[in-house]
Amino acid sequence: MSRVETGDALRILALGVGNTLLTDEAAGPLALRLFEDLHGATLGVSCLDVGTLGFPLAEEIGAADALIVFDAARFGAAPGTVRALEDAEMDHFVRAGSLSVHEVGLRDLLDMARLTGDLPARRALIGIEPGEIGWGLAPSEAIAAALPVAAEAARQIVARWQAAVAEACA
Repeated sequence: MSRVETGDALRILALGVGNTLLTDEAAGPLALRLFEDLHGATLGVSCLDVGTLGFPLAEEIGAADALIVFDAARFGAAPGTVRALEDAEMDHFVRAGSLSVHEVGLRDLLDMARLTGDLPARRALIGIEPGEIGWGLAPSEAIAAALPVAAEAARQIVARWQAAVAEACA
């Protein structure tokens, strides 16, 4: 029986993925930081800036009931466009996407969790379309403007997930 089935709180892990030395590639960690500052503690979400990923994260992901990933993502949209993809839609995007610039891709980590039976039942990718990726410590104006939108999208998803669990336990 899972923690959720016994009425325990939903364990939500939020990850910020990206390299903070590469302008718009920093969208993930920057959005995570804003989400954590505005909502993390209030919503009971564990937040981790994971940089460019790595296999040790598989254990963290497997311990969560729900996962939110903030990352720069190429949708073919205008820079700063925010899209929230959940569950199968997220899985499809991650599997179909181009190769990650990260050491270990999100696809790899999700596949590991799937193979071990530890894939969180609820998953969301909050993707922000990058404009430019080059050496620099500050994101473009489009990405900076998108950060509050990304944080709010994640807040809404977490609130919906928590309400669904509370309703199921009632």
